[in-house]
Amino acid sequence: MNIKQSALVLIDLQKESNFGLLQMEDTVSNCKQLIKACRNAGIPIIYTRQINRKDGIALSKGEPLNEDGSPFFYAAHTESIEILDGIQPHENDIVIDKYRWSAFFETNLDLTLKSLGVKDLIIGGVVTDGCLMTSVFDAYFRDYDIHLIQDICSSSNEGSHMASLLIMANWIYTLQMYDTPNFIQRLNGKSFNHWESPKPDSLPFSPETMRETYHQLHPSKED
Repeated sequence: MNIKQSALVLIDLQKESNFGLLQMEDTVSNCKQLIKACRNAGIPIIYTRQINRKDGIALSKGEPLNEDGSPFFYAAHTESIEILDGIQPHENDIVIDKYRWSAFFETNLDLTLKSLGVKDLIIGGVVTDGCLMTSVFDAYFRDYDIHLIQDICSSSNEGSHMASLLIMANWIYTLQMYDTPNFIQRLNGKSFNHWESPKPDSLPFSPETMRETYHQLHPSKED
């Protein structure tokens, strides 16, 4: 990984609370550490925000609505679209608003990354099985080397979180996956542990074996 050609992209770490995302306190705590380490390393910080117009224009088909017809999630006229307290953007950070799940769909994210000379994409956010996963796949299709920080990701249930991380691990051939402490170790030039894809479909799983297989994404210090 070339630090000078890297950027941190944080997917939809917003105040929207209707999903009931798991372990968000830990997610925010880890994100604080990651942001600080990336700032110290001179790595650009890019935030995305999902925004749904109050009048319903450009909403995805089937988007849940309130009784008054306004969007149930990420409504533009509410505080839910704002970045979470404690990890809010600084003046020189970049914020990209989007209207569909993937951060690359009809946004200027790809153009922004290319103008910054980015090849290594450090990424995480919510929800794991929705906006995060679609953004990661779209980044892969655009030939970025992807460094996924799994402990700044969250979903509304453990099964979907595990399944989406395993799907990404199986089919993003160049994926590298870390927890926050190990990625910071890497940034600081110290010894670190991570998971890296050895071949396509390297972690096949069934409902009965999913938890055991998922554990392989968390290499111990002894591995």
